[in-house]
Amino acid sequence: MLLRTFGWSFAVTVLGLAFAFWAWGWQGFAIVAILSVLEISLSFDNAVVNASVLKKMNAFWQRIFLTIGILIAVFGMRLVFPVVIVAVTAQLGPIEAVQLAIDDKARYEELVTAAHPAIASFGGMFLLMIFLDFIFEEREHKWLAWLERPLAKLGRLDVLSIVIALVSLLVAATTVATNVPGAGDKSGTVLLSGVAGLLTYLVVGGLSDFFEGRLEEDEAAADEAAEKQAADAAKTGRKPQSAVGLAGKAAFFLFLYLEVLDASFSFDGVIGAFAITNDIFEMALGLGIGAMYVRSLTVYLVRQGTLDDYVYLEHGAHYAIGALAVLLLVSIQFHINEVITGLIGVVLIAASFWSSVVRNRRLGENSSSKGTAEVSSGV
Repeated sequence: MLLRTFGWSFAVTVLGLAFAFWAWGWQGFAIVAILSVLEISLSFDNAVVNASVLKKMNAFWQRIFLTIGILIAVFGMRLVFPVVIVAVTAQLGPIEAVQLAIDDKARYEELVTAAHPAIASFGGMFLLMIFLDFIFEEREHKWLAWLERPLAKLGRLDVLSIVIALVSLLVAATTVATNVPGAGDKSGTVLLSGVAGLLTYLVVGGLSDFFEGRLEEDEAAADEAAEKQAADAAKTGRKPQSAVGLAGKAAFFLFLYLEVLDASFSFDGVIGAFAITNDIFEMALGLGIGAMYVRSLTVYLVRQGTLDDYVYLEHGAHYAIGALAVLLLVSIQFHINEVITGLIGVVLIAASFWSSVVRNRRLGENSSSKGTAEVSSGV
């Protein structure tokens, strides 16, 4: 199971590090390895949240997530995305932007870093909406019950998460965005990008929720239609036609949601990678290897049913997302070390995992005590 799920990640790691050593020597080897670890540490919570969505998909869409999805994640977000940022901000053509990234790495890094306020605002708002919608939803299991119970009651107001997100955006635009080091006042840019991030979440998330909500109704209708077709075919002797359900549309929009989610998580990784290297190929290779492990870990969590066994893991991951959203908005003006960002996510997920283990032990002990009592009373 482990080798089947992580096999491609192991293979890509070996080939990627071997190529890094061949192309750039030991220094390149070390840079690629460090970037891989950085990406994994920053995106572990991403894998947990991805798993909560991916488990709703069938095996076909899980394969799409691992194939087409990884191409988008590695080549799209880790290689093409920074070049597109440079092309847009510097008003260059794509070829000129690539040449700039290769020939003038310092200028390339400067342009990507200058776009950080817009990137952080977009990603921060998207991630903040994910956290708010989770924390305001009534759930069977509650990790921090003293906090989650009253918030779930407040969540009965459907627009509350949007209101809080917009207020947070206004606060960011009028505080940290007014004096960005080396860029001055970026309030307008932050507001525009933040609204774009919010709209992206509402559109993609809304469509996926809509189709997912109709899926159960359409499955019942498809079963009824299949039974009718089978009955008609038995009478006429014709072969029954296959019923077409809505699962494909639902899975497609969930896939888009996952890709936008991955993009939001990758923003801080791409920007943070410039602290280690400004070579776009080293960056893409190192972050790409890390992205492979995040994808494989997502599938592993789904196939093992880990989220069902450790019920607070999803809570910890969403709290980590909320923390990352706040850090992204703060990072518009203040530099935040990537180690801090990664450690916050790791600590929250580790705490939620341990709470799940304690809960499972307690339930096991209660079951054993109940069984013993029943046997004693029977005797």
